[in-house]
Amino acid sequence: MQITGAVLEELGRPGPWSRTRPLTVGTLELDPPGPGEVLVEIAAAGVCHSDLSVVDGNRARPVPMLLGHEASGRVTMLGAGVGDLAVGQQVVMTFVPRCGECAGCATGGRMPCGPGSASNAAGELLGGGRRLSRDGVPVHHHLGVSAFATHAVVDARSVVAVGDDVPSDVAAVLGCAVLTGGGALVNAAPPEPGQSVMVVGLGGVGMAALLTAVALGAGDVVAVDGVAAKRERALELGATSALDPAELASAGTRCDVVVEAAGSARAFEAALAATAPGGRTVTVGLPPPDALASISPLQLVAEARTVMGSYLGSAVPSRDIPVFAQWWREGRLPVEALVSSRIGLDDINLAMDELAAGTALRQVVEL
Repeated sequence: MQITGAVLEELGRPGPWSRTRPLTVGTLELDPPGPGEVLVEIAAAGVCHSDLSVVDGNRARPVPMLLGHEASGRVTMLGAGVGDLAVGQQVVMTFVPRCGECAGCATGGRMPCGPGSASNAAGELLGGGRRLSRDGVPVHHHLGVSAFATHAVVDARSVVAVGDDVPSDVAAVLGCAVLTGGGALVNAAPPEPGQSVMVVGLGGVGMAALLTAVALGAGDVVAVDGVAAKRERALELGATSALDPAELASAGTRCDVVVEAAGSARAFEAALAATAPGGRTVTVGLPPPDALASISPLQLVAEARTVMGSYLGSAVPSRDIPVFAQWWREGRLPVEALVSSRIGLDDINLAMDELAAGTALRQVVEL
């Protein structure tokens, strides 16, 4: 079938991308779903730093590639052997499919799926190969999803069904921002009752971590970001205080659990310095591959502190997405607050500029 999608033509093209236009919106051919796969009509897709990191060249991926990995939509066709989904169901798409059989899948979410990670790096689906082409030339999948399009064929293990009561933009954001930021506190470093939580970096993922800290009933919740509007928004959403990074260094504020969500080595160092004795620093941001940070081993030992990484919030999507969706239903997790704007697919290059400027939380493409 023919679809419309946004294809990244070249890595590392200089910005502003609204002018140089590395993403081209046009017509592609999409094969029908194979065994174990589903065809999804996309309703909403979030614009995330994991998309931006491919556009700016920080994450090497094969091109041409149809970007987008955080989305929701409805199943319109089932491939052979798919028995746990139905045509018409709303699904959340997730960018780390789990085969359920490898050593990574046996860790309960702590480690990503090995075959899923390998297929993502190759620009393929978990079952192997590509279902996209343009003028007879194969187009790579982005993280097994390729959601900046009207339709996508994905492995059934890349989607989780959610109820029709969940709005499509909320459902989309559950698949990455909430899983990554919220999962860091639910799965990787859950705060004990009354413990303080700090979030460094208030993009979509960081703000989702903040919402989750509030939902978990943490003690003080401290928000850190260089953008004043984001700090103000964090206070509106339940943070007890909000600091500029420069203020953080001078204030001497330290918390029991600190989530670094900025994707910066300097932010990681700031998060580490702001972790209290006996506390935990969990990093979920993705800095450039050559970024290095300085750590004092003596401080870790003397203060009995823990540093950990958490990829996709150490989540098992089929386990965790229904929990976050239920928290939304109960009013505990106002996910809609993460959506800063709704845009059309033709605005995708401008959306990358907005994301790089640090002014956006979650821009959602409405298909």
